[in-house]
Order: sequence, then structure tokens, then C-alpha cells
Amino acid sequence: MSQPATSCVVFDDVEPLSGALMSWCAERSIRLRSQEGVSAASAVINLFFAGYRTQDELLGALCAGDDSEMVFAS
Repeated sequence: MSQPATSCVVFDDVEPLSGALMSWCAERSIRLRSQEGVSAASAVINLFFAGYRTQDELLGALCAGDDSEMVFAS
């Protein structure tokens, strides 16, 4: 799913995104460059555009998606 041209991520937004992704992957021993790591990165970006802004919010949503796997749907 592509984002509208008016949506963008600025430098200040990268830290919570990368922090949530790295934490989630580390907790599960998932390599960032694996297929599951790439899928998680996509999910983090989608969650950000859905309104999750802090690392805690993003990580919570990712962890909630572990049970339903809805987060990883494309």
C-alpha cells in the first residue's frame, strides 16, 4: 500500500520507528534483513501513518499484532 505524496517522515520520526523495530526484532531474535524483519519494518511504517507516533505505541501495536498477525497484512 503506498502513502499519499503529502505524507512524509521527517528525521525526528525515524528514532521511534527504528527503536520499535529493533526492539521487536531483538526480542524475537529476528534479523532486520530477514523477510520477517522487512515485513515488521513495513508494519511499523504503516502503523506510523495510522497514527502511532511513539516508540511505546508502535511497539505495543506490533506486539498486539503477534496474536492476530493483522499488523503484517499488506
